[in-house]
Amino acid sequence: MQDQQIVELLWQRDESSLSQARQKYGGYLKKIAYNILGDFGECEECLDDVLLRAWNSIPPQRPEDLRAYLVMLTRRCAVDALRKRTRRKRRPTGYTLSLEELDAALSDGRTPEQEAELSLLTSAINDWLNTLPPLQRQAFVGRYYFCDPVKTVADYLGISVTNAKTVLRRARLSLKAYLEKECII
Repeated sequence: MQDQQIVELLWQRDESSLSQARQKYGGYLKKIAYNILGDFGECEECLDDVLLRAWNSIPPQRPEDLRAYLVMLTRRCAVDALRKRTRRKRRPTGYTLSLEELDAALSDGRTPEQEAELSLLTSAINDWLNTLPPLQRQAFVGRYYFCDPVKTVADYLGISVTNAKTVLRRARLSLKAYLEKECII
C-alpha cells in the first residue's frame, strides 16, 4: 500500500491503517529503535507507541512523507524510553555511545538543551552537512542520526570498519572546526 493511502486511512480513522503501517515500516522502525535502545522488547513497545502517536497526531497532521514522519516519531519515542530507563540505571547503548563520540566536537560547557542554542546548533550542523562529500555525509548521518553501529555504516558504504572509523573521526573534526569557525563553540 502506498504511503498516501495509509495517511488517508489514518485521516479517516480506519484502524487497518495501523496494521498497514506496521507491515510496511515495522522492521525498519524497530531497527532504528534498537540502535537507540539496544533491547528488542523495548523496541516492540516503542513501535506500538509510535503507531499510537501516529494515530493521535493524524489528523490534524497530514505528513507528506510518512516514512520520515514515522522515523521522527520513533526517534522521539526511543529517546524518551532511553531517558526513562537511564533514570533507573546507567547502561550504555549505541545511542549513548554515539553521542559520547560527538561530545568532544560539540562540548564547550554550554547546555545544548537550551532552545535558542539548540536551534542555532541544528542550523549550523545542517549547513555543515551540506558541505560534506556524499560518503562522509552518509557515514555521519548513519552513525549519529540513525545510531547505526560503525560496522553497519562500513557495510552499507562498502568500506572497511577501520576506514569508516577514520571517515567518522575526520567528520567529527571537521564539524568541530566548522562550529568553531561559526563561533558556536
